[in-house]
Amino acid sequence: MAEQPATTASPLAAELFIPPQSSRNAAPTPTPTPKSANDLAAKDSSSKPPIHRFPLPKLRLEIRDLNHDGTEAFLTSVIASKALQRAVQSVLSLLYLSPSETTTTVPPTRSVTLILRSMEGVAYTTGSELDSDHKEIHFSLDYIHNNISPPRLIDEIMGVLTHEMVHCYQYNAFGTCPGGLIEGIADWVRLNAKLSPPHWKKEASGSWDAGYQHTGYFLEYLEQRFGPGTIRRINEKLRIERYDEKKFWTEICGRPVKQLWGDYGKALDKDSKKAEEDECVLVEKRDVDSPDTMELPTRPSRTL
Repeated sequence: MAEQPATTASPLAAELFIPPQSSRNAAPTPTPTPKSANDLAAKDSSSKPPIHRFPLPKLRLEIRDLNHDGTEAFLTSVIASKALQRAVQSVLSLLYLSPSETTTTVPPTRSVTLILRSMEGVAYTTGSELDSDHKEIHFSLDYIHNNISPPRLIDEIMGVLTHEMVHCYQYNAFGTCPGGLIEGIADWVRLNAKLSPPHWKKEASGSWDAGYQHTGYFLEYLEQRFGPGTIRRINEKLRIERYDEKKFWTEICGRPVKQLWGDYGKALDKDSKKAEEDECVLVEKRDVDSPDTMELPTRPSRTL
């Protein structure tokens, strides 16, 4: 065994005199200082996942008829600058990863001009006369005034702006992507931005690429089935190659799109049957809890 080194005893610590203290003289418990609104906001934001802010393009507003009733409805419902900023961030955060990611390749959209004017239809997006990096969203004042009920003005305006903003930032396989898929992606973004109108519904009739919410809900099914990021991968694939239906969907989801569409229809049927069964259970439970008939007291018989 190794020899232990000799140790020197440490000197005793000097005794300290502490005068007795009366509990009556004890310091009162300090009152917590109320947290400021900034502190509360910081705490609230720290509990949520960080929001990646993408650079904004130049945003412009052009109103071609200030006297139109639709103009007043628009301007009293939303702040144009904030509405456009929100639409841009919603689109980019759903179609792309963080702007700091090396794999994020956002189209070089330099400006977006919202043009409010009287016209048929709802809205459309196009490149400006300058070049395709400058976008124009044309939004119908007639639609805003005549077709949107006052309680839905904010959500419908934001829904349309978000849908059209997708067209400023999505890829189209060098012009070969089906129009139904282009419009379906736009409504998928609107759906996931929590801006879907109440009349939208899931359905699997007809073709998968009928577009708009018809295709949008199908894309949401794929997102749920194959995992978060599926639609991002679709958009990325539309960036790097021309569209070939069989090759495209087999590489993304492992099977042809027609088979995926059939699977989607079966899933909707299954959900519908389950909803009917759940409703029957609720009805039976209500019947048990609240019987329709009550026993009436019996009257004694009279003897003649």
